[in-house]
Amino acid sequence: MRLSDKIALAVSSFFYVGYLPFIPGTYGSFAGALLFYFFSANTAVYLALVVFLILAGFLSAGRAEQALGMTDPKYVVIDEVSGMMLSFVGIAYSLKIAVIGFFIFRILDTLKPYPADRFQNLKGSSGIMLDDITAGLYTNIILQVVLRFASCRAS
Repeated sequence: MRLSDKIALAVSSFFYVGYLPFIPGTYGSFAGALLFYFFSANTAVYLALVVFLILAGFLSAGRAEQALGMTDPKYVVIDEVSGMMLSFVGIAYSLKIAVIGFFIFRILDTLKPYPADRFQNLKGSSGIMLDDITAGLYTNIILQVVLRFASCRAS
């Protein structure tokens, strides 16, 4: 295996989180939630990290798929990490919100509402990344609406 393939596997598995047993996608989502905890206090750094992870996912996921010789390998979890992070853009950290967002994201990632179901059928990095980006955007919208509604009710 070439060095570039090894790097793609390391990045796309989020530095081997994807090799944890049984539920690698859930571990990847949890890693994204942990990054929310650690970086949410600095909006600029958080946004830069989200953009970086999405770009890294597009650059590495398809390459890892080719290196492993499988379609959307379970070891590739950078899509869950970046989708989970996208779920929390513009949202202040709280444990309650992190837990709620985690479960909403996992449900949407599993159900794949339109157009995520279509994106999943694409080849390469696009097929791996876009369904989770969609789940992250939908999760973010749901959280934003719930938080706005809750703040209106509190007033």
